[in-house]
Amino acid sequence: MEKLSFVVSAEESGLQVKKLIRSKYHLSARMMTKIKYGDLISVNGKREPGYFVVSEGDSVIVSIPDEKSRFEPEDIPISPIYEDEDFLIINKQAGVTVHPTKGHPDHTMANGIMKYMLDTNQSFKVRFVNRLDMDTSGVLVIAKNSMVQADLNRQMMEGSTTKEYLAVVSGNVENDSFTIDLPIGAPEPGEIGRRVVSNGDEGFPSQTDVTVLQRSTFDSKEYSLLRLRLLTGRTHQIRVHLSHIGHPILGDPLYGGDMSFINRQALHAERFLCTHPLKSAPLDVRAPLPIDITELLDKLGFSFPS
Repeated sequence: MEKLSFVVSAEESGLQVKKLIRSKYHLSARMMTKIKYGDLISVNGKREPGYFVVSEGDSVIVSIPDEKSRFEPEDIPISPIYEDEDFLIINKQAGVTVHPTKGHPDHTMANGIMKYMLDTNQSFKVRFVNRLDMDTSGVLVIAKNSMVQADLNRQMMEGSTTKEYLAVVSGNVENDSFTIDLPIGAPEPGEIGRRVVSNGDEGFPSQTDVTVLQRSTFDSKEYSLLRLRLLTGRTHQIRVHLSHIGHPILGDPLYGGDMSFINRQALHAERFLCTHPLKSAPLDVRAPLPIDITELLDKLGFSFPS
């Protein structure tokens, strides 16, 4: 079991130990329940219940139960771009779903990560911090323990993480920098695609920062290379927003994208920036562009973004 330890400060004296643990480590309610019924809290070397009131100078140790995923291991390529005892961050390839769904019960990144664990002699529960569409490539973050997952979820809710994407779209995007602030609604019955809704009460608030990196003309048609920063995280948010303003992503048939150059949406999760939950230091990870997007940029006359 992983063990967390700390010494109670003067400001923390008089609190129930379970409340102190929850506030310090942002553990999920499910994990706190496992800790409770496993009798996994020790204060000054003695097992204590969660309602035990601590005093300044008390030494607290919390044992975190091991958890495992039960996905079937499959030989799906995994490309790590950062890894330590708390994180596995990979450069996801296009064409593979992140985790099993009703429509894709296997052949997912989760299955590939299970195989990667066997190959590297590791064992941890697969906890996806972010999600990418099947045909979107780039940074995919996996937490190796519940504490890291909970803390990153908190950071994302507070808006202190950065998620940046690159996209190639049809048309000349005129403004160099702007924010799309349009609510996105759930799909219509029997449909997959989301949509921008006119009545904000019918959708979820959704904001995307847009920066034009370059503009190009190819075969008498105009194209733009964009960097996008998600301020919220709705399903298909970037694809819906760009299509709605008349600049669909190339290779995205669901939202009106031109299929002449690439057979999947030209959208790449380029960067993820957060504060490492245990090291309290910035963690800034970037995913190299895949070959299909580099070939697209070259064909349309774009230089590679820095």
